[in-house]
Amino acid sequence: MDNLQARRAVREELARGYRVFGALGWGDLGDGHISARDPERPDCLWMLRYGATFPEATAGDTVLIDPDGEIARGAGRVNRPGFHIHQPILAARPDIASAAHTHTQWGTPFSAEARILEPITQEACIFFEDCALFDDEEVQVQSLEAGSRIAQSLGRNASIVLRNHGLLATGVSVAAAVARFVLMERAAEAHLKTPAGRPITADAARFAKADLTGEDHLRTTFEFLARHYGVY
Repeated sequence: MDNLQARRAVREELARGYRVFGALGWGDLGDGHISARDPERPDCLWMLRYGATFPEATAGDTVLIDPDGEIARGAGRVNRPGFHIHQPILAARPDIASAAHTHTQWGTPFSAEARILEPITQEACIFFEDCALFDDEEVQVQSLEAGSRIAQSLGRNASIVLRNHGLLATGVSVAAAVARFVLMERAAEAHLKTPAGRPITADAARFAKADLTGEDHLRTTFEFLARHYGVY
């Protein structure tokens, strides 16, 4: 696959990820964003142009944003809070290619408890020893400096709870980041519905996690979601 084909594939998967979010009822207020690292210019990222709705997102609605926050390809406006969050994360983590964040029914209220996910369900085991907390009151991220603090808190983890703000998940692909985010939302729901939930042991959580976190498993989860909601 040449760079042109790879870029087209990334943009199409990114738009599909937004449509999955839209099918789940997320982003209806214009909040949230998914990023994708550009295969040709790895210091740049693709996002949905500001103002495009999630359920109707297409590859043509995505814009390439350079490290200075300017549009390098495509037409439209940059989602500034999204850029401030995603650019520092992708810059700090060359091992990942995508990050996903939006405001959700369970993840956002869970974040107000300022704690990480515990292995109280099968899905929650995915985040055992792989979930950080951004314990900060800047819920309206207005600078790259704030995004850098999120990236620093994320460290080598694949997911993070943004205190009083919501959830954020990363992945080696858009499919992986979106799938991990949806699973993270399910885990947050379980925590809020069972406040007295008792975590399983560390060894049991690691055993389950090993079978649930591979790229193949996350991509399969993404495909199940997409087919279930008719997102092709």
